[in-house]
Amino acid sequence: MKIASWNVNSLNVRMPHLSQWLREAQPDIVALQETKLEDERFPDSDLAALGYRSVFCGQKTYNGVALLSRLPFSSKCITAIPNFDDPQKRVLAATVGDLRIVDLYVVNGESVGSAKFEYKLRWLAAVREWLREELIAHPNLIVLGDFNIAPDDRDVHDPKRWREKILCSTPEREAYRSLLDLGLHDSFRLFNEDGGHFSWWDYRLAAFQRGWGLRIDLVLISEALKARATAAGIDTTPRTWERPSDHTPVWVQID
Repeated sequence: MKIASWNVNSLNVRMPHLSQWLREAQPDIVALQETKLEDERFPDSDLAALGYRSVFCGQKTYNGVALLSRLPFSSKCITAIPNFDDPQKRVLAATVGDLRIVDLYVVNGESVGSAKFEYKLRWLAAVREWLREELIAHPNLIVLGDFNIAPDDRDVHDPKRWREKILCSTPEREAYRSLLDLGLHDSFRLFNEDGGHFSWWDYRLAAFQRGWGLRIDLVLISEALKARATAAGIDTTPRTWERPSDHTPVWVQID
């Protein structure tokens, strides 16, 4: 089973790209972020025509998450972090077969030390407590999405330039590692130890063409799924298409 994540940066704009990629890559489950659509405008019928069931939680202009699956969703979705007051649509959890899927669009944080940065750290702390409970209830847990954190310097094209900047600061990385400490594994790093692999490139300064990227889109898997993971990767092809998202899909194969 191929499970993927993609920040599409506006599903209204990127629906042709998503449709093409679903036909070519043939993922079984896909988590989307930054759909930027109210629920009544979500293209669930178009995705059904491609063979995918959908659950989604969105809002106008900002944020928005969705899960697509070739198999049915078997339990009620969670669309907010329990015990955390947040109007932004950034989380979605559902069960597919024996897999619990949690889709995250992590807060960007704007700049280190800002109010939005503090909100990001509080948000991540709340997510950690939620995921602790999810792991108890669902050992076969997959947590994926746009984490807006580059886990370490291997995931940054220029570590010196980005040192202690947003997405690469010590507090953010410590918050990310606290998620791994629950018993989660970065699936990409199970198969790829070297640096220079990225999932996001700024639209400015021809960053994609220059290889100026960050790996901030991640697929974390539980200890119970580690032995079932057979491959993981980053599909950079959609980033080469006309009017692309600034992110590209990342994926893991679970047998």
